[in-house]
Amino acid sequence: MQSPVTPKVGSNRHRRLRLFSPILAGATLRERLVACVGALVSIGLTGVISGYLFGQGPHLPLIVAPMGASAVLLFAVPASPLAQPWSIIGGNTISALMGMIAAYLIHDPIIAIGVGVSLAIGAMSFTRCLHPPGGAAALTVVLGGPVVAGWGFFFPFVPVALNSCILVGLGLIFHKLSRRNYPHVVTKLPENSHQTIDLPSSVRVGFREEDVDAALEALDETFDIDRGDLSRLLQQVELQATIRSNAEISCADIMSRDVIAVGKDAEPDHARRLLLKHNIRTLPVKDREGRLIGTVGLRELSEATDSIAHAISKPVVAAASDAALSLLSVLTDGHTHAVMIVDTDHRILGLISQTDLLSVVARLLPNDLTSASAAA
Repeated sequence: MQSPVTPKVGSNRHRRLRLFSPILAGATLRERLVACVGALVSIGLTGVISGYLFGQGPHLPLIVAPMGASAVLLFAVPASPLAQPWSIIGGNTISALMGMIAAYLIHDPIIAIGVGVSLAIGAMSFTRCLHPPGGAAALTVVLGGPVVAGWGFFFPFVPVALNSCILVGLGLIFHKLSRRNYPHVVTKLPENSHQTIDLPSSVRVGFREEDVDAALEALDETFDIDRGDLSRLLQQVELQATIRSNAEISCADIMSRDVIAVGKDAEPDHARRLLLKHNIRTLPVKDREGRLIGTVGLRELSEATDSIAHAISKPVVAAASDAALSLLSVLTDGHTHAVMIVDTDHRILGLISQTDLLSVVARLLPNDLTSASAAA
């Protein structure tokens, strides 16, 4: 969880903002309203569908109580590892089974409730479906009374597993309609596009994966976030800090203005000669009105014959002249060699290459380091 930023002493406005600030990182008012609507619809429909399939009456509850806690995770924190489909279905079902085993073997309810929850945590951990409401599912079975006893070992499957499957299915539909990422897929770490064992250039400087592991070990705590998401978040924090620290530098300050470009009807040989003559890797391509339509390089031109029209790479990475150093991550992804700077009509104003960016980085280095490099 993220603690709110401590306001300055005597600032009533900051103190009021602190009271209404989100407890979870990234939790906005819109996200909370979406979560409320999702829980309202899905819990209601889960009860309706379960009642339709198996009827209503004292022989079977309409919906088990842990589904309410599952809905909180499913709709309020859908990116959490504890809220993924297998966590909900497996966690609730396996925990109910553990509670059933504890109730069957231990007749003292005081001991049975502790053993049931303990077994549930262990079983969920080993099956990689840790889900907090699973503890409530285990307790529900142990303390369920004659209704649970009448169903015996079927109770973890009907209604617990049934309710869980319906809830997850409705959650999948709801998140898709609301354009939310669920099930949450962790973004893969960048790979070396040159097929060598070197780390990608974007992750050679700054923290590494072993640093994340060492930090987690030093803190000695468990956090409700996937490790891959944690690394991605830290990389973005590092990037934003760099941009903020150098916010006064814009694209117009570092871009090359005398841009070598060709028309879309140019011959491949002419484009190749330009690339080799000017020792550049990316050649912008313009339409007849002078607007940027794409780029070509030697790789794209290798199979072109009559014209470069079919070799143009789209979409092209472009930015406005007043943009800040947000280009930093784009030019270090191993694929993008240049960013085109365009005006509102998409006409070319300039170009920022990896070399241009490196010159800015060199200028930002400490003086003693740059002096040592020059002497060497």
